[in-house]
Amino acid sequence: MQENHSQKKRGRKRRRRSENSILTGSILLCIITLTAVTICLVMVFQYRAVQQKNTAVMSELEEIRLREAAAYSQDEVDALIESAVEEAKEKTGEEVEKGLLDRIKGFMTSGQGTTEMLRDFYPDEVVVADTGRYYFFPILEELAKNTYNPESFMADGDGVIHYYEEGERISRKGIDVSRYQDKIDWEKVASDEVDYAFIRLGIRGYTEGEILEDETFQRNIEGALKNDIDVGVYFFTQAMSVEEAEEEAEFVIESIAPYKVTYPVVIDVEAVTSTNARSNDLSSEERTKYCIAFCEKVKEAGYTPMIYGNLKTFMLLLDIEELEEYDKWFAYYDETYYFPYDFKIWQYTNKGKVSGIKGDVDLNVSFDAQEYEEEDDDE
Repeated sequence: MQENHSQKKRGRKRRRRSENSILTGSILLCIITLTAVTICLVMVFQYRAVQQKNTAVMSELEEIRLREAAAYSQDEVDALIESAVEEAKEKTGEEVEKGLLDRIKGFMTSGQGTTEMLRDFYPDEVVVADTGRYYFFPILEELAKNTYNPESFMADGDGVIHYYEEGERISRKGIDVSRYQDKIDWEKVASDEVDYAFIRLGIRGYTEGEILEDETFQRNIEGALKNDIDVGVYFFTQAMSVEEAEEEAEFVIESIAPYKVTYPVVIDVEAVTSTNARSNDLSSEERTKYCIAFCEKVKEAGYTPMIYGNLKTFMLLLDIEELEEYDKWFAYYDETYYFPYDFKIWQYTNKGKVSGIKGDVDLNVSFDAQEYEEEDDDE
């Protein structure tokens, strides 16, 4: 009896579980069906909405097209474009041609040459004329520029150029000398208001490569110092290797050791006109490397290194990008200079006249009267 009762009881439980399963399945099926119907309805509504938007957009575009077609036919548009192009071409061509011819005529009638004209036409480039060719170098933004005001240069009655700021002269008058000036009366030089002098210490021969001291070096440096003229020195290089450049620097450092040299120690880098000069075939990369070697030796010895050169030196012979950290002494013989980059001293003539010196002498202007004096005081 108990077993039959248990079996009946288990049978009722199975029936309830089966009924519950059927009910749950029906509910899930209804939910899925409702979800599917809802999604379909949403998609239908979205499709109809998109269709309506597309229809509206197409209608607007058609209206615009019809309005434009009514305003300008294709022939009218073509005619207007052709007329505008021809008018602009004729007007611009005439103005440009006339302006160009007027500028060329102005340069020719003023006595200025082709180089000056090209520099005016290409203000964003450095134009260098050399051996019948013209070289164009874009002005590099990353290099420091000089900030001198051209209107602040003033020449006195003797042709000596000074630099002024707010009505006050801030420049110093300088000369550079060698054996070509022969015997100099340094007392008279000092009386002519010369503030500093660069003395040529020596050269390296451009054929044999021998280092030679300038025969007037000792006499000139002692005469200048005796008369309270500040002194720097320069050496004409013909180095063909880093070792030779360092040898030149060491020769200079040893030679100036007994003297009070407060102005820079300069490496003179120039092209030699002789066809058999030992340095003629050097690349700008090589010259730059040797120049740096010289300057670093000078710096190690406690002096201020400087590079002397003209426009050809800095734009053709050397890689100026690699020489940013060194002071520059720029030679350019004119009433104003042509060089965008920073420099400390400008050699503006080789035809200067100074008391105590027979014949011509190079004249220089440095723009900060205190710069090297302060360096000397610090020492």
